[in-house]
Amino acid sequence: MAKRPESSVGYSVTIPPPQQGTAQSPIFSPPPFPATTGPIFPPPPIVQPNQIPSPSMKTPNLPSPANGVRTGSPAPHLSTPPGPPVFSSPLQPAAVPFRTSPATPQPVAYSSASSLPTSSPPQFSNGSVDLHHQSSDATEDWTPATESPNVLFSAHKVLKQKKLANIPSLGFGALVSSGREMSPGPQMIQRDPHRCHNCGAYANHYSNILPGSGQWQCVICRDLNGSEGDYVASSKEELRNVPELSLPSVDYVQTGNKRPGFFPVSDSRVSAPVVLVIDECLDEPHLQHLQSSLHAFVDSLPPTTRLGIVTYGSTISVYDFSEESVASADVFPGNKSPDQESLKALIYGTGIYLSPMHASLPVAHSIFSSFRPYKLDIAEASRDRCLGTAVEVASAIIQGPSAEMSQGVVKRSGGNSRIIVCAGGPNTCGPGSVPYSFSHPNYAHMEKISLKWMETLGREVFRKNTVVDILCAGTCPVRVPVLQPLAKASGGVLILHDDFGEAFGVNLQRASGRAAGSHGLLEVRCSEDIFVSQVVGPGEEAHVDSNETSKNDDALVIQMLSVEETQSFALSMETKRDIKRDFVYFQFAFKFSDVYQSDITRVITVRLPTVDSVSSYLESVQDEVAAVLIAKRTLLRAKYANDALDMRVTVDERIKEITSKFGSQMPKSKLYRFPRELSVLPELLFHLRRGPLLGSILGHEDERSVLRNLFLNAGFDLSLRMVAPRCLMHRQGGTFEELPAYDLAMQSDAAVVLDHGTDVFIWLGAELDAQEGKGAAALAACRTLAEELTEVRFPAPRILAFKEGSSQARYFVSRLIPAHKDPPYEQEARFPQLRTLTGEQRTKLKSSFLYFDDPSFCEWMRSLKVLPPEPS
Repeated sequence: MAKRPESSVGYSVTIPPPQQGTAQSPIFSPPPFPATTGPIFPPPPIVQPNQIPSPSMKTPNLPSPANGVRTGSPAPHLSTPPGPPVFSSPLQPAAVPFRTSPATPQPVAYSSASSLPTSSPPQFSNGSVDLHHQSSDATEDWTPATESPNVLFSAHKVLKQKKLANIPSLGFGALVSSGREMSPGPQMIQRDPHRCHNCGAYANHYSNILPGSGQWQCVICRDLNGSEGDYVASSKEELRNVPELSLPSVDYVQTGNKRPGFFPVSDSRVSAPVVLVIDECLDEPHLQHLQSSLHAFVDSLPPTTRLGIVTYGSTISVYDFSEESVASADVFPGNKSPDQESLKALIYGTGIYLSPMHASLPVAHSIFSSFRPYKLDIAEASRDRCLGTAVEVASAIIQGPSAEMSQGVVKRSGGNSRIIVCAGGPNTCGPGSVPYSFSHPNYAHMEKISLKWMETLGREVFRKNTVVDILCAGTCPVRVPVLQPLAKASGGVLILHDDFGEAFGVNLQRASGRAAGSHGLLEVRCSEDIFVSQVVGPGEEAHVDSNETSKNDDALVIQMLSVEETQSFALSMETKRDIKRDFVYFQFAFKFSDVYQSDITRVITVRLPTVDSVSSYLESVQDEVAAVLIAKRTLLRAKYANDALDMRVTVDERIKEITSKFGSQMPKSKLYRFPRELSVLPELLFHLRRGPLLGSILGHEDERSVLRNLFLNAGFDLSLRMVAPRCLMHRQGGTFEELPAYDLAMQSDAAVVLDHGTDVFIWLGAELDAQEGKGAAALAACRTLAEELTEVRFPAPRILAFKEGSSQARYFVSRLIPAHKDPPYEQEARFPQLRTLTGEQRTKLKSSFLYFDDPSFCEWMRSLKVLPPEPS
């Protein structure tokens, strides 16, 4: 190791039904990553008129209103384009019969159960009060104030018949998120929870209570438990003041120093360290953009955040914040993993490699300004980049000395530490590297070794409570399959960008501040008739011995790789037998350490009624949640391009099976009618099969691979938008009307915003653009809306603007359903706004579309021998 001044710096789980007397043992088998042969970023002929401003990460994380639009003053921007007019008008409701989709499915109020389940439970006696069976329609004592938004079920009722409930084409399940913001937040309880001695479930607002003795009955196994006098009351009315007995979601908080290595912090947040690992093999244009993003990034960090800076090329430079007048760094070779002696000399030396921003902001700026473009005449893909070794060094810096003692207390930061890699090319040097060329005779074998090494490194970093995010940019292939295991195994993400400009800078800011906690576990308990058959999300099976406290705890326990509000788990559930009871219960317990170093146990309990009526069940299905669950199960099997083609056929077969099981045949016709209760679901699945997740919109398999991995871990809101775009048409006065995502919205006198999750498109009609002032005002309003819709989204989407008639507009057109191919009566039924157009306007609109083979939604449904459902 040498010291030098730097003036020139070149998851998925499939779970079988449990057998009697055995515990569930889910098998986690993460999908392999496809090999790639082409460039990651084809040169995008995308025009972005004016730079789109992006909000700062300092924007408070407030819950979104139902229409998805925020009001108020704009957030600070990374750039300063001409200021658009203030946009604060709410979305105008869509014309009937179209439904304006809220940000989340509408909650259903679940009543609190002060009575026992209704199918003849055993009678218990404690010597003073007997628990007796009560009918299901008995008046409840009180109703919970709110339903937790952290758990979204695909249906609000459960079919009693096993044969119908387990039909795989529709399925039943839930999207579960640990860190999703709630308003108001969960009630915090600073004491140990009361848990069932038999199954480990938590006391909750559905538990039947004996006020005289304080005993409570578990809703999962129906055993009777004591409460150590906490639930003793003169009447059930008094129990309303007990949070867990009146709310569906509560947080148990332990702030004591129970674990070695932690100390409680109650008054201020302890920021986890962030280490930037920066590619120094960039050409001048890319480097200039990166430097701008890095300068803005450090300006946005909280003053207490400790920052480290590491650069890598053929060597690794670890920057020293103790030098204020010159950018100084310690240098390691990049062709091998650092030895312990070198790391020890670094960590115990005199240099400062992690420094709080309030003390080192000028030094950080001087370091970024010292970076210089790559000087050698070597192609981008062939430059030596020791990315893997650099991450090893960054992890060692974060870990620091084995014990950092201060008056006998070991201090550690709150939440997960974070390594953020800024990469412009592949890992071609040192451990985990791959050859420069795919034509290398031993490439396949070396890639296999690299994949395993990267996953091992990711797991090692995860064990040190650190997450690795890899933000890639530029036109050089970064070999996504090689880098993805490192991010995935550590609980991080890999994101591709067109360049190191503004979208990259915003994601840099949001990546550094999105962690909610660490050491996460998710426990899932269901009524005895239900079991979890599959889990999709950022976790793996946790081997936890729960029998020490509970005799028969069969909970599914998942180790969460990170605890973040942007993530979710998709749980598929099945019934073991026909259900006899009138209700089934589900309990989700998230255990994690928050950024204040408190141990949190967030308990969410949900009760769903069971029904015999198929129609009643179908009416309770939440089309959007069901579509997201189906999409996650489908995408899990689309590991390669050929798999994606197969999955499109699977979507077709799914529509057919749902129709055959729940629909009906039309009289005197070979067509079948899709169940009217699920009228929205087919269109969502049609978007799935032709969109970027399964379709051919994206040009390269690396892009699809990154998008699929983001989707499999994403929360509900982003997942829904990635499946089906949201179309908003600009109206006079600054309002927006939500319309179906059909190409009929592309009218020359209109401006349209299309939100597709990781991309937001703005389309400006030629007639509107030609009107002086109006076109610019509409475009500015659309930009402001796009920012408001996505101001806390991670990853931050690209915001791209096109004009009618431009070649780039095809990026917009490809995301819309080609409804112009349908007959006029069908167009008007699904797009009633057409009725306001004159005959001349209708003819002009029709003539603006080019013919192509892609079927419309109605044509696709009829090709499956299914009648398209009537609009809801």
